[in-house]
Amino acid sequence: MSTRRIGLLGGTFDPIHMGHLDLATVAQQALQLTQVLVIPANVPPHRPKPLTSSFHRFAMVALAVAGRSGWRASDVELRHETPSYTTLTLKRFHERGYHPNELFFLIGADAFADITMWRDYPGILDRAHFAVVSRPGSPVTDLISRVPALASRMVHVTPGLELPTRPSVLLIDGATADVSSTAVRARLAAREPMDGMLDPRVQQHIEQHGLYTPPVPDRRMPNPAGAPAAGRLHGQD
Repeated sequence: MSTRRIGLLGGTFDPIHMGHLDLATVAQQALQLTQVLVIPANVPPHRPKPLTSSFHRFAMVALAVAGRSGWRASDVELRHETPSYTTLTLKRFHERGYHPNELFFLIGADAFADITMWRDYPGILDRAHFAVVSRPGSPVTDLISRVPALASRMVHVTPGLELPTRPSVLLIDGATADVSSTAVRARLAAREPMDGMLDPRVQQHIEQHGLYTPPVPDRRMPNPAGAPAAGRLHGQD
């Protein structure tokens, strides 16, 4: 087994939240990952278009990983205008010289339950280890019954376990924050407290740039009839 272990955490990250960070932290510790790459998707194939630009989503990821040992933001998917299919991303890492045994695709148990619907299934499972972490309401112990066709490939990760040499589905129990990007956006839109749902630097970026928050209605009195509109020069907006 190679000593180089690269964790890949992909997602829309609209925005990145503590659930994402907890998931990767649990996997990093359980698998002794040497590096964690957090990869914002450009065009997610099965989700609506992100509310924020790729610039802001990458910036938030970069802020979230700052100071975390071995972590960095990756723009490997943002460089391509095509949909961000995981199978294509893994192929790009192979082209860079990474062996499938060195790659660990990090994913929550809730998302992995739909793996049979992913592009290039089941071949995609040979492109990397899939490190599946429990999520609130979706323990990894349920996956054997939810995806029975993959039961023979599943390995429960325990301390001191020697990892398989063949790409496998690695099941990891661990605590992760009960939060979703949808819930974060809803709270931000309602201007409700975030209660630790975001890394403080990510929350500061969101607040500074007014992301996900509807503009405050203009409470100024309307101009009297015939008066020039304030803040306009020669009719320019």
